[in-house]
Formats: sequence, structure tokens, C-alpha cells
Amino acid sequence: MPADPMPIAKTAASVAVILMLLAGGAFLAYARWTEPIAEGDRAIADGQLDRALAAYARAEARFDRVAPAKQLFASDYQRVVENELWALYRLGRYDDAIEKADRSPDGAAPHLWSGCAFFEKALGEEKPEARLGWMSRAEEELRRAVTATPDDWDTKYDFELVTRLAAALRRQPKTPPNQLMQLLRPQPKAGARPARRVG
Repeated sequence: MPADPMPIAKTAASVAVILMLLAGGAFLAYARWTEPIAEGDRAIADGQLDRALAAYARAEARFDRVAPAKQLFASDYQRVVENELWALYRLGRYDDAIEKADRSPDGAAPHLWSGCAFFEKALGEEKPEARLGWMSRAEEELRRAVTATPDDWDTKYDFELVTRLAAALRRQPKTPPNQLMQLLRPQPKAGARPARRVG
């Protein structure tokens, strides 16, 4: 006598409903668990960078407590850390950004943000030797950032700008901080006459 198909169909439907309930519960749990990420995103959208940093720090602490989550939800974790680096940089907390970048995953663009922070430190440094040191560190970090993301044109631009500025600064190390960007302008050759303007 063949098996009654109704109990098999009922069992399959019950299993499907249970799986859907478990999946829905997992999605809800993850949404609650990642609420600090959403809060940080809202704070950035509102221009409240200190509040965003606090929210992202809470999110990162959750990832730290559940280490496998860093691999399981790697893109969320990396986004949290990169947003923290961005906020630290935007707030002018360059030393904090550099320190955080040293212990950040590669997917969070740590070399880009530490390179940018070193560059800003160089622009504000009064002592020529220290300025050149910060600029050299910026150049090295941005070189590493280009290696990590060779298709990112913004990173390439930043690297080329810093490389040119570092080379010019090595030739003229005593250039005052407020004149650093002028090193990038082509200088007329000695004895050359300025171009004549018509019109």
C-alpha cells in the first residue's frame, strides 16, 4: 500500500515554516545586534561625528566580544572601523586615527587614513626635520594604500600629490608650512622672462 502523500506534505510545510521562523528570528537578532552601526550611520548623516564615533565604538566592541563575527560579517566590521578612521580624521584627531589604523583590518583602508593623517601633521609642523618625517610617513602609508587598492583613483591622486610634495620638500626642507603647497607649482628658470600677456 503506497504511503499517504498528505503527511509528507504537512511535514515538509512544517519544516519550511520552522526554517522561515528561524531565519526571520536570526535577521531580527542581527538587526538588533547591529543597531549601533545604524546609529553611527545616522549620526554621520546628521554631521554629528562625535556621536557617530561613540556608536561605532559600541559596534566594534560587540564584534570584539564575539570574534567569529568579524569573519562572518567582515564587510560590516570593516565598514565600522573605516567609518571610525574617517571620523577621527575629519575631527582632526590625527594621532588617534594613526593609532587606530595600526590595529585595523586591511579592508578598512587603514593605510589611506593614516597616510592622510600623517600628511595633515606634516602641513601643521613648524620644525623642518619633523615636517619631512611626517611627509615621508604619509608617502609610505599612501604607497601601501595604493598597493592595497590599485584601482582607486582618489588614493592614487593622494599618493602622487604627497610623493611630489615630499620630493620638493627634500630639496627645500626649510620651506615654511604656509608655503608648502607652492612647492608643487613649476618655478620659472633663473633669468627667464615671464610670458607676455595679451589682451
